[in-house]
Amino acid sequence: QVQLVESGGGLVQPGGSLRLSCTASGSIFSINTMGWYRQAQGKQRELVATITRGGSTKYADSVKGRFTISRDNAKNMVYLEMNSLKPEETAAYSCNARVRERGAIREYDYWGQGTQVTVSS
Repeated sequence: QVQLVESGGGLVQPGGSLRLSCTASGSIFSINTMGWYRQAQGKQRELVATITRGGSTKYADSVKGRFTISRDNAKNMVYLEMNSLKPEETAAYSCNARVRERGAIREYDYWGQGTQVTVSS
């Protein structure tokens, strides 16, 4: 079994910054791509950013230049630095990881429970 736990959410004023962290733990052999997604109330979940094991990144157009995704492979962690936050970015932010468990051949996607980010004055 693999667990993902996010932290770092909270209330921030428009234009402010937050840093989210996500730790993967459990029976992990390797982790391929990791990423952050968000889901606002009443809306579909959307991709925010992803990062491969080698460090290649991909961002939603709406966050390019303001958000930065990074990871620490040794610690099985992924981070999301968010700057110049906007009220419309209020959402539950969830971590995703494509994991190969010990003794397994295939990779599977795992999700964290999510951390709430509220951007409001």
